[in-house]
Amino acid sequence: MRNRAKVLQAAIDAFATDGLSVPIHEIARRAGVGTGTVSRHFPTKESLYEAIVQSVAKRLIVRAEALRATRDPGAALFDFLASMAEEGANNRALADALAGTGFDIAAAAAKGDQDLNHVLADLLTAAQRAGAVRPDVDAADLKAFLVGCAVRERDGAAPMARDRMLTIVRDGLSAGNE
Repeated sequence: MRNRAKVLQAAIDAFATDGLSVPIHEIARRAGVGTGTVSRHFPTKESLYEAIVQSVAKRLIVRAEALRATRDPGAALFDFLASMAEEGANNRALADALAGTGFDIAAAAAKGDQDLNHVLADLLTAAQRAGAVRPDVDAADLKAFLVGCAVRERDGAAPMARDRMLTIVRDGLSAGNE
C-alpha cells in the first residue's frame, strides 16, 4: 500500500502541473518505483486518473456539504463555485478534464461514493429555489464558467482575474438579471 500511495501522490503532482499528457514512466520515476509497480496498482492511465478524480471529488463534496450546512443557498453555491474554480486553476489536469480534453471527469467522479455533478446541481437548485440564482441557469452553464476560469488563469491571468470572473458570474447569475 505504501507504493500505491507514492504513485498516487506522484501522479497527483505530475498531472496537476503538466496535465493529462504525462507518461506513466514519468510518474513512476517521480514516485521512485518502476513502471510495473504503477501498472500493478493502476492497470491503465485512466484508472490512475480516476483514483485522483475521486479523491478530489470527495474533498469537494465535503466542502459542498459544509457550505450547505453553514450558508444560505446562494452563498453556498457561489462559495462552492469559487472552490472549484481555484481547484481547476491549480490543477491543469482537472482543468483539461473539465474542458473535455482527454478524460471523462463526469464518469470518473460518478463512480465514487457520491456524484460531484449531482452535488453541483443540488446546490444550484437550492439557490434557484431561494431566489438567489436565475431560473434559466443550468449545471452546464456553471461547468462552462469553471472551464473559462481555469483556462484564463492557465493562459497567464493572475488569481485576481479569477476573482473578477467570479464576481462577474455571480452578478450575472443572480436572480433579477434574467
